[in-house]
Amino acid sequence: MANQQNSRSGNHKKQVQNKSKHPGSKKKGSIGSIIFKIFIGLFFLGCLGLLSGVGLFWYYAKDAPDLEDSALESPISSQLFAANDELFLEIGSEKRELLTASEIPQQLEDAIVSVEDRRFYNHIGVDPIRIVGSALSNVVRGGMQGGSTLTQQLIKLSFFSTKAEDQTLRRKAQEAWLSVQLEQEKSKQEILTYYINKVYMSNGVYGMQTASEEFYDKPLSELSLPQTALLAGLPNGPSLFDPYANPDSAKNRRDIVLMTMLDNEKISQQEYDEAVATPIDDGLVEPKNEDNDWKFYDNYLREVIAEVEEKTGVDVLKDGVDVYTNIDLTAQRRLYDIVNTEQYIQYPDGDMQVASTVIDTHTGKVVAQIGGRNIPEGTMLGENLAVNTKRDFGSTVKPIVDYAPAFEYLHYSTGKMIADEPYNYEGTNIPITNWDNSYMGRMTLRRALVLSRNVPAAKLFWEVGADQVAEFLEKMDIRYESIEQSNAISSNTSVQDGTTYGISSLKMAAAYAAFSNGGTYYEPQYVNKIVFQDGSEETQAFETNGSRAMEETTAYMVTDVLKDVISYGTGTNANIPGLYQAGKTGTSNYDDSERAQLGSVSSPSPDSNFVGYTPTYSMAVWTGYRDQKTPITSESSHIASEVYRTMMQFISASIPNEDWVMPDGLTRIGNELYLDGYVDPPTPPRSSSSTESSTTEETSTTESSTEESSSSSSSESETEEPSSSVEPPESSDEPSTPPSSSEEQPTESSESEDEGSSPPE
Repeated sequence: MANQQNSRSGNHKKQVQNKSKHPGSKKKGSIGSIIFKIFIGLFFLGCLGLLSGVGLFWYYAKDAPDLEDSALESPISSQLFAANDELFLEIGSEKRELLTASEIPQQLEDAIVSVEDRRFYNHIGVDPIRIVGSALSNVVRGGMQGGSTLTQQLIKLSFFSTKAEDQTLRRKAQEAWLSVQLEQEKSKQEILTYYINKVYMSNGVYGMQTASEEFYDKPLSELSLPQTALLAGLPNGPSLFDPYANPDSAKNRRDIVLMTMLDNEKISQQEYDEAVATPIDDGLVEPKNEDNDWKFYDNYLREVIAEVEEKTGVDVLKDGVDVYTNIDLTAQRRLYDIVNTEQYIQYPDGDMQVASTVIDTHTGKVVAQIGGRNIPEGTMLGENLAVNTKRDFGSTVKPIVDYAPAFEYLHYSTGKMIADEPYNYEGTNIPITNWDNSYMGRMTLRRALVLSRNVPAAKLFWEVGADQVAEFLEKMDIRYESIEQSNAISSNTSVQDGTTYGISSLKMAAAYAAFSNGGTYYEPQYVNKIVFQDGSEETQAFETNGSRAMEETTAYMVTDVLKDVISYGTGTNANIPGLYQAGKTGTSNYDDSERAQLGSVSSPSPDSNFVGYTPTYSMAVWTGYRDQKTPITSESSHIASEVYRTMMQFISASIPNEDWVMPDGLTRIGNELYLDGYVDPPTPPRSSSSTESSTTEETSTTESSTEESSSSSSSESETEEPSSSVEPPESSDEPSTPPSSSEEQPTESSESEDEGSSPPE
């Protein structure tokens, strides 16, 4: 018994000891049970989510379009219509040579599959592994592959729009469903053949066989490895990787294709090394020009395509839409001929460039545009200098930067007196000079603008204030990252940010159009609507109602003065007898060191411009050379106004010739215009914040940007001058008596100095 008791006692102690050794055993069992339950719950939730996803996928996929061989085989072309609804160009079906499955070179097949869809021969149309793998590849290798298979890409090109708003879950589900169906109906080789024949390859070329003939003048079977890799990589970004327009980007893309081929063991290391060392232009031939009409519209079409994509996401080159543009075909062809032939104007040489934009003043519609001269044959969607903001429009900025703001905000009259005298940029010791290196003394604002004097313009800028000038310009979509007093006489800016900052012929024509129509700014429009394959239309994206940019009185005052510029000021070469028109000349300058390098060139200038308008059309013209060191000389400084005069005379011949009507709120006394209720006051004080901001801005540039602008921008020694053969009417020489006896009068010396000065020849 004793032993039994001892045994029981020992067992009890062991149990107690065992429990004490595993105090959390019960707790651990409890946690494990909880984790198991969570796992089971998540499993069921996952199943439920999967079933829901499958249901949603089927709900979307059931409405997918039917597979049709015709859609797989042929590209859908886009049609372009003119302002009169005339079809003038079709994009997408002009250049096309088909390849059969048996003709596909193995090298091309290896290149396409390697870069676009390495698991092409293993998936069923969609590839979940590729989707995950491509995401990792994009992070690790910088985005060489997308998530779509080749089959999905073919389906997208054949059946769906590439509009950004169409990239929805519904669209993706339908794309995936059609891809699976296609894989069941067609062989891999057939799918690859469809893809090779269908893709867009840049420069209006569809299909890789066509591209091979266009780019290298030989079939795909005869291409070298680097040439094949270039073509295989183009569909990913045809315009971006165009070897003619963007050779550096094209080489980067080609080398990526070669690297994927190396990774996929389709080429050796030696082949890779030799191929990436090959120049991107190896074997490239000059583009063929099979479409003789394209050259007339190339620059305009570039902007049409950009506007449609920006406002709707539609790719005109791929999506097969009808685009209704605002182009006037007759005007466009005449502008092309004026610029590119010697029939109308005798150009000094073949290298001189011209860029011009014509806008309907009442709507903002771009009627015609030319972005270069003597562009190489076969160029498609080339550079458009008409929208370039890198060049200087010189004194053509004075009406919008200086005089209109002074009329608008300070209520100055055209008869307001101002002194053309020695003057430095505010807060600096940098002088502002005129084209003739002289000063004419006191004169009216009208006379100062007609004769394009720089000092009065810079003074007006300062009196209005940089903040208010910037505010005024922004209403016409003209901006500077930091506007300076030097911009009173020049559009020079060190920062363009694409075309955000600075001035182009497009922006200038649109701004002057606001003067013409009474102060309303219309955003320039190349397109008025697009029509999709199903007949639906998009018009709202292209509507513009205009916005008030200035008072009607301001617009009329500027117009009234600019009429005198053409009548007897610096713009007499633009005069068209009997036509009511207004306009302004503008040139730019070289700095002293640049001028010294040019030697004894007569009145050299990098840029020469003219901007003019009638009640119906506004037209801006820039002339210069691609190399800014090649100057416009005194012998060719008239070309800009000649282009304007020739074109404006042509497009104005068939429309009524009506003068502008002076609006209420103005009084004309003699030749000058005064705002009702206002007498030209002394310079009004600006707010302390505006003054401080403007002062800080100007003085901070004393040693850098202001000095640069004063030496190299337009107008400090403006080369434009009034014609000596046309005498101004006496009424404009002598300012009319203002409605206040306090108005200052010019001195005799200032008048005689002006009359005695003659422009240099």
